[in-house]
Amino acid sequence: MSFLAIDVGNTRLKWALFESAQPGARALAQGAEFLDHIDKLAETSWSRLPPPQTMLGCVVASDAVKHRVEAQMEELWDVSPQWVIASAQEAGLVNGYDHPARLGPDRWVAMIGAWHRMRALPGASTQSRPIVLSMVGTAVTVEAIDASGKFLGGYILPGHGIMLRALESGTAGLHVPTGEVRPFPTNTSDALTSGGTFAIAGAMDRMVQHVRAHCGVDPWCVMTGGAGWKMAPSLASRFELIDSLIFDGLLQIATHRGLDQKTAADAPLIQPRFAL
Repeated sequence: MSFLAIDVGNTRLKWALFESAQPGARALAQGAEFLDHIDKLAETSWSRLPPPQTMLGCVVASDAVKHRVEAQMEELWDVSPQWVIASAQEAGLVNGYDHPARLGPDRWVAMIGAWHRMRALPGASTQSRPIVLSMVGTAVTVEAIDASGKFLGGYILPGHGIMLRALESGTAGLHVPTGEVRPFPTNTSDALTSGGTFAIAGAMDRMVQHVRAHCGVDPWCVMTGGAGWKMAPSLASRFELIDSLIFDGLLQIATHRGLDQKTAADAPLIQPRFAL
């Protein structure tokens, strides 16, 4: 009973077809497309896939982008599109946001994926650890989860590209190539790249300090996102890079919702969308 997982970000759509809607299921196929190219999915990457029986995704792009994705699915398959909305509690995680449904669905799904990854670590079955999770992409988020599985709160800040474009648009003379990350930059390109990188690293390391002080134990630190690999050398704390956290979370949610027991015909339709 194949399962299609979709993650629609601000820049790209990532997808994976799994053999079932269960954690650890084997991926039959996967890929990514920039949002400008998603109208061709039914003619290209998705045209060669066997029809999925169920689907679950998270989307932070606009409603128009979501509808374009659904149109590609409808052209090929008889499957009801379902989109995750953050809730007060799901798949073992408690949402501490003031208004739980306003939490970005990608953040919520990635946290659920990280929580279950942590629970699978050696010794975690008897002693859970708090988590600091960072998603490094177009925007950057840094989340804190305590050892009981409660989301404590998180930061949102611009990604490196947004920082550079903001400086270029607001400051004369800063249209320069991307430079290198250096402790003491001596040219403008390196100064811009280093400043953006260390700003993100500072937010991540500061959250580690807050969680350590609040929970009294070192957190498990994990990051995901297309730009995550660039951050590791600049961090004071050791963060493990796991690219699949959103897919991990979608599989966990699918199992807890019983999608592995459902057919495409009886799966509920869930469509509202919330921003970061």
